[in-house]
Amino acid sequence: MARLLFGLGVAAVIFTIYAVADCAFFDRTRIRGLRRGWWIVVILFVPIIGALLWFIIGRGRANRVGSGRGRTMAPDDDAEFLRQLRDDAAQDERIRRLEQELADLDADDPANPPKPGRTQGRAAGEGSTDGFESGGGDTLGTERKRPDAPDAPGEAGPSGRPNG
Repeated sequence: MARLLFGLGVAAVIFTIYAVADCAFFDRTRIRGLRRGWWIVVILFVPIIGALLWFIIGRGRANRVGSGRGRTMAPDDDAEFLRQLRDDAAQDERIRRLEQELADLDADDPANPPKPGRTQGRAAGEGSTDGFESGGGDTLGTERKRPDAPDAPGEAGPSGRPNG
């Protein structure tokens, strides 16, 4: 019998703590009957009954979306929906234009695109494999200088140590 009473006491304390936390964090506009502070006082001083009253009376129902309107609106009649569609289309167009500009900037010579099997003006398999050259040039004028390479061997690079 003592175990049962102890278990019921623990359940009552947990239920009361849950009711107080629910009341404290519940949306103020949906609380009915009393103000939030008074509901917490009722829940704490009348533990089981106060918590039950909170869940039955004090806790208001959620407002239903669209309950104020008598009917639903079709998407093609909803101005907000149509505006959002136009904004999405404009955003997609801006993204497409920016991607095209980036592709144009990435191409070395838009009028003369690189041939398949050639990389950076060299035949496949020749020279550097990382896409950079450490100096010199090629016949197409498309040399790309390695960003950390000095102009001539023996000069200090960005780290201050001489290369070469």
